Amino acid sequence: MSERKVLNKYIPPDFDPSLIPRRKQPKNAQQVVRLMAPFSMRCNTCGEYIYKGKKFNARKETVEGEDYYGIKIFRFYIKCTLCSAEITFKTDPKNTDYSAEHGASRNFEPWREEKAVEEEDRLAKLEEEEANPMKALENRTVDSKREMDILDALQDIRAKNARLERVGQTEDLAARLHMEEIQTEEDREKKRLEEEDEELVRRVFAKIPADKADDPRAPTVTLKRKAAGDEPDIDALVSPAALALLNDKSVITAPKKRILKADSKGSLGIKVKKKKVAI
Repeated sequence: MSERKVLNKYIPPDFDPSLIPRRKQPKNAQQVVRLMAPFSMRCNTCGEYIYKGKKFNARKETVEGEDYYGIKIFRFYIKCTLCSAEITFKTDPKNTDYSAEHGASRNFEPWREEKAVEEEDRLAKLEEEEANPMKALENRTVDSKREMDILDALQDIRAKNARLERVGQTEDLAARLHMEEIQTEEDREKKRLEEEDEELVRRVFAKIPADKADDPRAPTVTLKRKAAGDEPDIDALVSPAALALLNDKSVITAPKKRILKADSKGSLGIKVKKKKVAI
């Protein structure tokens, strides 16, 4: 079975790539690319809304006579999903964005307006400070006060976090010490029980010399003793009723055995006939 994807291709020895004619294409040829809508827009023909991320098969070309510091600007052609009207938009390297060009209008984006307003306020503030030095001093004083407040709040947060961390470490340390103390008590109790068991074994199985001599080299025997206490009295091992019977002075006579008389009949009523044996 041949491979589905051929990795090695045969090239004849007399192959000359310079003899292959080059394909002639126009200078600004369009390419078909697959892309997603870079921003939400509304079609100017039918009013259909096209959300950001909608996929299109677009045509791409380079804009002639426009660039941004040597960066090329590209134009894309798409069609409306409802009326198939042509919509174009271009790249905007200056703002790292895209700009609607023809056939659709970009939807309102509040965050873009906020950025524009902030930029306008900053430029107005700079112009005012250049015209009025006292205003610049006031602005710097306000900015310094704001920075000091932010630093104080940050320092308070850091101190609070450090205090909480110390409290947590103290609780962890106390819990660890408590666990170590519990483990130490358990080990101590276990060791005490083991020592008691060893002492009990030593007392039960004691070794003494066989000849009761003081010579340590003499052979020894193992003497098994009782675990605790002396040997109990026999009276303590016998029940009171049995003890009363033992202490009773009356002699109990054994019943007489019944002697069976020999008769011609057996004990079972069967007549036994004796045979004479000839000598």
